[in-house]
Amino acid sequence: MEDVVFMSATRQAELIRAGKISPIELTTAYLQRIEALDPRLNSFVTVTPEVALAAAAAAEARIGSDDAPPFNGVPITIKDLNETQGVRTTFSCKAFADYVPAGDDNVVRRIKEAGFVILGKTNTPELGTVPVTESQLNGVCRNPWDTSVTPGGSSGGAAAALAAGLSPIAQGSDGGGSIRIPASCCGLFGIKPSRGRVSVGPRVGEAMHGLASAGPLARTVKDAAALLDVLAGYETGDPYWAPPPERPFVAEAGADPGRLRIALTTASPLGGPVDAAVDGAAKDAAALLESLGHHVDEADPPWQDPAVMPLFMVLWQTLAAPFPIEDYSVLEPLNQSLAEAATQTSSTEYVRAVTALHAFCRRLVAFWDDYDLVLTPTLAMTPVPVGWIFEEDDPGRQLARAGMFTPFTPAVNLSGQPAVSVPLAWSDNGVPLGSQLIGKPADEVTLIRVSAQLEEARPLANKRPQAG
Repeated sequence: MEDVVFMSATRQAELIRAGKISPIELTTAYLQRIEALDPRLNSFVTVTPEVALAAAAAAEARIGSDDAPPFNGVPITIKDLNETQGVRTTFSCKAFADYVPAGDDNVVRRIKEAGFVILGKTNTPELGTVPVTESQLNGVCRNPWDTSVTPGGSSGGAAAALAAGLSPIAQGSDGGGSIRIPASCCGLFGIKPSRGRVSVGPRVGEAMHGLASAGPLARTVKDAAALLDVLAGYETGDPYWAPPPERPFVAEAGADPGRLRIALTTASPLGGPVDAAVDGAAKDAAALLESLGHHVDEADPPWQDPAVMPLFMVLWQTLAAPFPIEDYSVLEPLNQSLAEAATQTSSTEYVRAVTALHAFCRRLVAFWDDYDLVLTPTLAMTPVPVGWIFEEDDPGRQLARAGMFTPFTPAVNLSGQPAVSVPLAWSDNGVPLGSQLIGKPADEVTLIRVSAQLEEARPLANKRPQAG
């Protein structure tokens, strides 16, 4: 069954439709792997075997039916920042250790409607604040390629489980890089969708002021595009919505992207150092793109603005505000510090920060008038050791370390542009290194097309980690 559990989700769906794979047997195989391997990784917060097997039995009964959904019987994981009806959702926060939602987030409902079998909820840092997956409530999640280093965050549990073969595909979310960061650390393909592409309702209206979106983590570009088709679409009352694609995103995996004009930059937007290994990985990706017929220039977007990070923090510090937490002392020190700073920020200061950030984004997005894509390292460092951020006791220095690690990802959360992390390289010690591609507003199509082209030129899906 090992070859089947590492099979792509779209291929599993095909074999289930053909009656060649049993959803019950497939789900059982993943549950057995989770039981055997996850104690070492801690990628799951909650495993739901009874719910999963009941859903698998229902999927098995639908095989051959004309109305069977597209992913009938294919297992998936849900990030523990997304509410799941009747299944504990902790947000990795002690205030919600026993919280069981009465309803599903829209993305969870769509996943269920597509026929997926939910295996459980995956680990995340408290409230998704930092780019590693470590919390006081749910503990440390480890990278299956090297358990001494982080799988990234905040969708680290989703990525670790997927890379280790504990699920065939995963739902994540990205408010400052939280899909792209773990995709890079774990050798996966991840899409941060355009603002408004995926609903964040019904509980949340703007999801961190429009910064955040749910999205796919996958082993193949086709799988990610197919899951994006499931997640995408306007829901009644959404404050933002992106124009729908002309055809399903999955149809773009394999389509000719044409000859693209691409800007390469390896200079940190925050002005800090960039590790030679990730710098080299991005430049190698640029050479591969040129060999595929694309034009690559070295050019820096106008994002090295020292005023931006303090303005960004005015938004980021309100992360706890939508949660019904009456006493912030229950939070971990970093989030407590952010929440307290938010309560001391006036509405005037907040509106001025948002207005200034909108002006910055207008200048930034204009750079794509001359380029189809921008290529960067996904991260400025190779995956950091477990505990590295929290070696610092001071919350401000913890945030500074987070920024050193992930300077390339947050800007497009501000601008709302789509971006991907593509697994094309490996460090000397065998840990994956991703490269980021940033598209024009609402242009996931070009990202999917060129990512599939890169995947065909340099296939990595057959690599498996030690913990898998």
